[in-house]
Amino acid sequence: MSVRLLSRLSFRRLSRTYSSASLHHEPKSGDKVVIGMSGGVDSSVAARLLADQDYDLSAVFMRNWDTRDESGTDVGCEWEKDWQDVQRVCKSLGIPCQMIDLSREYWNRIFAPALRMWEFGQTPNPDVWCNREIKFGALLERLPIDSNTGQKSWFATGHYAKKCWSDGPNSRPKLLSAKDEFKDQSFYLSSISEEGLARALFPLGSLTKMEVRELARQHNLETAERPESMGLCFVGERGKFNNFLSSYLTPNPGEIFDLATGKKVGDHKGLWAYTVGQKAKIPGMLQKMFVAHKDLETNDLWVVPGKYHEALFKDVIHFKDWAWIWRDSPPEDVFTESGLRASVRIRHRARSTPCTVKQSPDGTVTITTDDPEKGVSPGQVAAIWIDDWCLGCGTIHSSQQTNSLSSLSSEALEESQQLQEEFILRQQQAAERAAASSRAAIKKNRWPKTRP
Repeated sequence: MSVRLLSRLSFRRLSRTYSSASLHHEPKSGDKVVIGMSGGVDSSVAARLLADQDYDLSAVFMRNWDTRDESGTDVGCEWEKDWQDVQRVCKSLGIPCQMIDLSREYWNRIFAPALRMWEFGQTPNPDVWCNREIKFGALLERLPIDSNTGQKSWFATGHYAKKCWSDGPNSRPKLLSAKDEFKDQSFYLSSISEEGLARALFPLGSLTKMEVRELARQHNLETAERPESMGLCFVGERGKFNNFLSSYLTPNPGEIFDLATGKKVGDHKGLWAYTVGQKAKIPGMLQKMFVAHKDLETNDLWVVPGKYHEALFKDVIHFKDWAWIWRDSPPEDVFTESGLRASVRIRHRARSTPCTVKQSPDGTVTITTDDPEKGVSPGQVAAIWIDDWCLGCGTIHSSQQTNSLSSLSSEALEESQQLQEEFILRQQQAAERAAASSRAAIKKNRWPKTRP
């Protein structure tokens, strides 16, 4: 498909998606729409798609983190380049932009709580919290309100996700998975409020990453060839994650034990440096060891030999603060004896696992997976879907094995984990093929890399 045809089709998709103005579910002509921009290609293309609509469009860049806050110098200000890229793109599109400093809110609502969890050996997910507390929290509170109508601004992002509305007179917003399975970011949006989702626009939901790159090149956007950003925003390019955490956390030495033998096999400097399910580097061990358990009371780390050891797998997961996007209307089946049939993911790019979800009267949610999950850790976020509809998420409090899981052979556990690994590998290969195709097109000068 030519990029010119792709561009026309993308605009048509956007128009159809946001054409139900009569229902007041989506923006109509003249409505204030603010696009959150990061300086990357995704938000740049989202802005380009919206610029062709008859909206009162503006852009906002969030400064969430600044290394000057730590060092007191002007060295290493990653956000400044991002802000410059945003300004260049907005100038080319003819839309106004502003920067909003949310670094204090990010520190208090995201980083400080996450730091406490890491300190106590848990595994938080700050990216999920950031969407709830910052993008669809503190930022929404600062967006302009129409002085004539009192209507709040719509908020668009470059997330790969979709939104639709439920049927009936009192329709409500539904968060859906994106077309691009590999880039789908509904997991990261699973904790946002219904009010925030109602005001959200996701122009990239029906596009693949490769199509987005092609659109960026077709329209000569300055960020068209910008590399993909990965990892947490506050780590940046400063090295390994554990090295970053060590600059904030005081060493808390403890002992490492082999769960199979009960013998001590080493020492650690802090539980926060280890993640359940991942390999533990222990000097002198002849076999690769993997983290099975972190005892927060004794500060001991327990490891097992081999990545398919049964102690690494759980099939019952308990949550302490589950939040449905429709907070006042949990699915009725979760209160029944048989529970709600759904699928669950405990990582962004993990394979969805069929499961049963139950909620007790006190609000505690328990998920029982059909297949065992490897590396389930307290503090992680898990989200559930019915088909492509994301219903909400919660923070893992604890997990366990049922008798049926304990009776599984090591071969069965290995087969289950290999299915998960094959799924991730297929996603990575698809992304690599798309990147190779893009590089080949650039080499043939199919697309201009810079504005003429």
